[in-house]
Amino acid sequence: MSDTESKIIIAVDGFSSCGKSTFAKAIAARLGYIFIDTGAMYRAVTLYALRHGAIRSGIVDEQAVVGLLDRIDITFRFNPERGASDIYVNGDLVEGQIRTIEVSNCVSAVSAIPEVRRKLVAMQQEMGRRRGVVMDGRDIGTVVFPDAELKIFMTADPAVRARRRYDELTAKGERVTLEEIERNVRERDAADMSRAVSPLRRADDAVELDNSHMTVDEQMEWLMREFRLRSNR
Repeated sequence: MSDTESKIIIAVDGFSSCGKSTFAKAIAARLGYIFIDTGAMYRAVTLYALRHGAIRSGIVDEQAVVGLLDRIDITFRFNPERGASDIYVNGDLVEGQIRTIEVSNCVSAVSAIPEVRRKLVAMQQEMGRRRGVVMDGRDIGTVVFPDAELKIFMTADPAVRARRRYDELTAKGERVTLEEIERNVRERDAADMSRAVSPLRRADDAVELDNSHMTVDEQMEWLMREFRLRSNR
């Protein structure tokens, strides 16, 4: 069996601010797999739309966003200082800019546009073609990689998620309130679960991880047990 054949695809789905990206990055580092941050890809499209007038005063002009898609090239580059990959749009580093509350408030609406999802899903499937990848998002186990060997659905109490997001943003110097963040978290949950295209849902064969009160080490121990059940290692 070749090295490619021995590797599996790990899909990490779940609610916003559950630490999906952080967990997926840690999984990839532990296993020597490639990490692909799909949430960052949708945020990158949202940022580009904001910068090019397709979103004004929080209102998303869907036709305008679709008209921009062919002008958007998204790539990931490994950053040795962070030990993780940074995201670039048309060659410009946008890792920091995509995490603002302005982008957070609009990303669910942008993600719900069918043309946006089709473009990014195709990009994600191509990125995962060689296997040995960990990919996180909202519909990885249901749409992007329905045949993934290990599907994880992450959840946590909304208040816990809001506090995590608040701490992350204030550490970067953003002036936000905890109430604003919790409202955003709950609104995103509702939007993600009710959208017409690829709504957020747990795949039938996914295993659920509620990390409301789990340490990072406890989450990794849980992951390795699940991984060993589905791999040849």
